[in-house]
Amino acid sequence: MSIEAGAIEFEVGREVETIAVAPTTLSAPDRGRIFIYLCVLLLLMGFGGPGGGLIDIPVSFFLKNKLHLSAHEVAAFRLITGIPLYLSFLFGFVRDIWNPFGLRDRGYLMLFGALCCGLYVAFAFAPFNYGTLMIAMVVLTSAFLFVSSAFNGLMATIGQQHVMSGQMSTVFNVVGSLPGIAALIVGGRVSDLLEGRNGGAAERTLFLTGAALLAAIALYGKLRPKSVYDNLHKEVGPKAHPWDDFMRLISYWPVYPALLIWGLWNFAPGSATPLQFYLQNELHSSDAVWGYWNAIFSASFIPTFLLYGWLCQRYALRALLWSGTVVAVPQFIPLLFVHSTAAALIAACPIGLMGGVCTAAYTDLLIRSCPRGLQGAVLMASGSLYFIASRFGDILGTNLYDKFKNFNVCVASITIVYASILLVLLLVPKRLTTTADGQAPEGGAFATQ
Repeated sequence: MSIEAGAIEFEVGREVETIAVAPTTLSAPDRGRIFIYLCVLLLLMGFGGPGGGLIDIPVSFFLKNKLHLSAHEVAAFRLITGIPLYLSFLFGFVRDIWNPFGLRDRGYLMLFGALCCGLYVAFAFAPFNYGTLMIAMVVLTSAFLFVSSAFNGLMATIGQQHVMSGQMSTVFNVVGSLPGIAALIVGGRVSDLLEGRNGGAAERTLFLTGAALLAAIALYGKLRPKSVYDNLHKEVGPKAHPWDDFMRLISYWPVYPALLIWGLWNFAPGSATPLQFYLQNELHSSDAVWGYWNAIFSASFIPTFLLYGWLCQRYALRALLWSGTVVAVPQFIPLLFVHSTAAALIAACPIGLMGGVCTAAYTDLLIRSCPRGLQGAVLMASGSLYFIASRFGDILGTNLYDKFKNFNVCVASITIVYASILLVLLLVPKRLTTTADGQAPEGGAFATQ
């Protein structure tokens, strides 16, 4: 294999395939059309996905109010139905090596959007009970992860090929957070609207709504905007055995610091269950306050996400990684000075603001760290890591809170974990971080294999 003039040559026998890899900068109108296309798709996915949006919170109310499950039983349900999420990497890897209908990511949107739609309809009319609901969530989540893999792979590929990974990160984080924020605000209201119906009718209404959203995604996959797909070039050489692609991925060093940073950032022992118990037991807040706190916290990331979109085009990623992490290390320290529910809700705003730049920078780094042709596997691996790290971080934080009966211990633990990210930043290859958005890296490409 040789690298010359922004191209890679793969030699197989007498055949040599040359694949252009030199990044190009798109015009502002083309970038705008790409962002609009991806934003619409991301909103449809955010609201229609079985693990979030309009579906997840009402399902939790079904479990509690319709099926009368205890908190422990609800937690067990979520643990089991989350199994596909822990294996997201595998779905991303399939996206990278399989090309349905010869349409790449559009094929995934059409095929699995339609499949998810059909599954939603089928389960809408299935008997309403615990077992059916569990099977429905596992199967729907598994099918939907192929849709998510297509989006993530497409986003990362465009970000790399057109040196706009920072702008992609901004769009992904801003638009991707909107369905979650909306769910926190209206999810309970949706459940209330369904509360007067029997369990089967309520489930049917909810699943048919999901079916409509996934049908829209399947139809959306039929679109082929030139600004998006005519600006993509092939990155993969001769057909290789999946095992060879897998080995190429695991031997690619730049992936590991990026994933480790992402894992540490989402580990945060004490930021979930212990914080909820602290607000409710020690500050005597209601269940609604916990929802409000999370909504304010999540929404407060958006201004600094947008700030990152401006900064990433003017400053190298390296500077933003370091400065964003330094600001984020003391993120939860404001809670040490909270002694009332009102103060906690106020504190949620600066806590969220402090995490926006580094979250966007870490996503930017993940995109830049993907080896060519395996963007789906890396981005979905970060999804797997998010769920694994956050769940285990919650377990550790809960144990610390139960043992010391003091939330300050959790704040200290979170701060120590975040501070350790500064050490991992030293391991990030400099060639990935020395440029701003719109500037081609040295050698012509972020990925070297």
